[in-house]
Amino acid sequence: MSERIRLLQLVPVRWSLPNAEHYALQYVDGRQTYITESDQEAERLYSGIQSKNVDVKTDSLKKLASLSQDVTFAQEFINRNGLKQIYAIVEEGNDTGEMLAHTLKAFTELMEHDFVSWENLSTVFIKKIVSYVNMNAVDASIQQLSLSILENMVPTSRLLFELVKKEVTLDRLLTHLQATNAQLQLKAMALLIALLLAATNAERRDMMDYLREKNIRQFIHKNIVHSSEPLGDEMAHYLYVLQSVSLNLCEHRMRTSMDPYSQDQRELLQSLRQTAFESESEAPASNFSTERRRSLCAKEFRKLGFLNNSNPAEDLRRAPPGLLALDNMVYFSRNTPNAFSRFVLENSSREDKHECPFARSSIQLTLILCEILHVGEPCSETAQAFYPMFFGQDHFFEELFCICIQLVNKTWKEMRATQEDFDKVMQVVREQITRTLALKPTSLELFKTRVNALNYSEILKLRQTERLHQEETLAAPVLELRERLKPELLELIRQQRLLHLCEGTLFRKISSRRRQDKLWYCRLSPNHKVLHYGDVEEGVESPPIESLTEKIPVADMKMLLVGKECPHTKEKSSGKQNKDVLELAFSIVHDVEEYCLNFVAPTRYEFCLWTDGLNVLLGKEMTSERTQTDLDVLLSMELKLRLLDLENVSIPDNPPPIPKPPSNLNFCYDFSHAEQHLKDVILLTAIVQVLSCFSPYVWYFWLLAPGRALYLLWVNILGPWLTAESSPAAQEPNEKKQRRQERRQMKRF
Repeated sequence: MSERIRLLQLVPVRWSLPNAEHYALQYVDGRQTYITESDQEAERLYSGIQSKNVDVKTDSLKKLASLSQDVTFAQEFINRNGLKQIYAIVEEGNDTGEMLAHTLKAFTELMEHDFVSWENLSTVFIKKIVSYVNMNAVDASIQQLSLSILENMVPTSRLLFELVKKEVTLDRLLTHLQATNAQLQLKAMALLIALLLAATNAERRDMMDYLREKNIRQFIHKNIVHSSEPLGDEMAHYLYVLQSVSLNLCEHRMRTSMDPYSQDQRELLQSLRQTAFESESEAPASNFSTERRRSLCAKEFRKLGFLNNSNPAEDLRRAPPGLLALDNMVYFSRNTPNAFSRFVLENSSREDKHECPFARSSIQLTLILCEILHVGEPCSETAQAFYPMFFGQDHFFEELFCICIQLVNKTWKEMRATQEDFDKVMQVVREQITRTLALKPTSLELFKTRVNALNYSEILKLRQTERLHQEETLAAPVLELRERLKPELLELIRQQRLLHLCEGTLFRKISSRRRQDKLWYCRLSPNHKVLHYGDVEEGVESPPIESLTEKIPVADMKMLLVGKECPHTKEKSSGKQNKDVLELAFSIVHDVEEYCLNFVAPTRYEFCLWTDGLNVLLGKEMTSERTQTDLDVLLSMELKLRLLDLENVSIPDNPPPIPKPPSNLNFCYDFSHAEQHLKDVILLTAIVQVLSCFSPYVWYFWLLAPGRALYLLWVNILGPWLTAESSPAAQEPNEKKQRRQERRQMKRF
């Protein structure tokens, strides 16, 4: 900086310039900003814009518009009350051509430096700017500059917002949006966004309703989003803001809990039940008593998937999603009644544990959509991520919900989910929606096609692929290490499966009528050579192996049958019951007259462990999905341990030395037990003394003290000393107990 100052002092001396303080240095390339004070140039242009000569005045305004970008020049010009001259030129309104365009450009650049507040503008000046926006026979460049001035003006003051909103109608802005001039279209969109952001919630809602009536979304979708010209960053940001403002209109309903005393809200809730079960219950309901009608309603609300079926309003007390979830459910039932009835009735006919709860799913799905679409969050100042399909539909959020709630039912069936899997299903649905939205589909129909194609199996494949990339397991050395670890870990899984078979499992016998009324237990012998099984009574969890009278030598086992191949699944029965049996059924074929021992596992987990264990006994590969899951978990953990960064961690070559044994084993005695016994004696003595006032026989209770002392003497000293010789015999049960604990730990790996 000191070198630059010294250089500037030498320049007038080098060229022998008189009155050096009247000169300034200016950049030639790029923006022509000043390096030194530019007061003389500001003075010259200030005089030039007051000239009576039109050409001089126009040239001065043109140069002023260019030089006003420089903060130093702008400050000098404003200090000379240059803005007042610009106000006068605009307010006079004698010219609407090139001179006015340069004037508005200069005014915009000068105001950008924030030396003067927008609130200081006169009403006459503002109305003159507004008139340029509302006039038809005005040059497009003047309208662009006028729209830009109004856009900068609106956020600064409530009064200015109301004035602009009153003078510039939405119809006029829509006219500019429909213009073919891209810059005019951009400036009109900028002013529209500024008005929406500055408005109150009620005003914003009214403005959006009016724009919806004018089909603004369809126009944007057709002429801006799908325009032949590429979409600029500014327009993309304005479309993002318009999308956010529209979605945030749902925030009030999202944050409002249901009021059980509101008649309107209760009617909406009842309309759901009536739409789903009108043909079943409404006709005869008038003949029922109040209690019977209440019971019938509770049953139907349970079928709809409400957790609190006696008072379903309680399920909607959580906010978010609040009343927005109820609105979505009602919209789905009224606009797609066939899909709504099919969803509810289809799940009503399933077993309780397999039904997909419509209401609970709708509430959670609404919350997920609000989080994905950022409902209720302030607009980002730089974001450009908008969804093109948003502008193709007036009721975007509701229509998106209608597609996604049917996706929930589809994914529920694909995952064969139960009520315990609800959160897992909703996580998969969230991932399906997020991945599909990331593709930026241009219409809801395309979104529906793509999200339905992204089924549960595809999600699993994508997760697996991403996990491989994240863990860098595609690198050749890591793949080699992974292959080397597989045999060891598979052997560990085999041992865990065999240990599980040794512990055994309680199965239910299924008769020809599919009645699960008897229990039987099956377990593998510790030497893995004999399979023991037999009937057990209800309540017996782990019977001893000696009580299982039936046996099958492992050497006699020929093959394992699963699913439809099992003989006990080929009998005809109800479809839903038979489907559950097929998923959990397996049979062992052994040499004794080709006899089959038939199983129906209590859970899918038990089915996987037993079929894997039996395949290990038969010398075959483990084929259940649980094997692959366990192998992936173990491989991931082992790889992470092997690939730990051990930089700057010294690992000794030799093991550390074993410390010498202590000189004696007389460790500190725990006096807590002695203190407890002393307290017991004192308490017993006090109680006996008090009660002896009523009867002298109470003193016999004091004999409890020496009795307790003799008991402790036997348990702690005499008993262990006398039975010390039999300790080897007691070692075997302790070893069995230790092995049982090891098996339990292996089972939980």
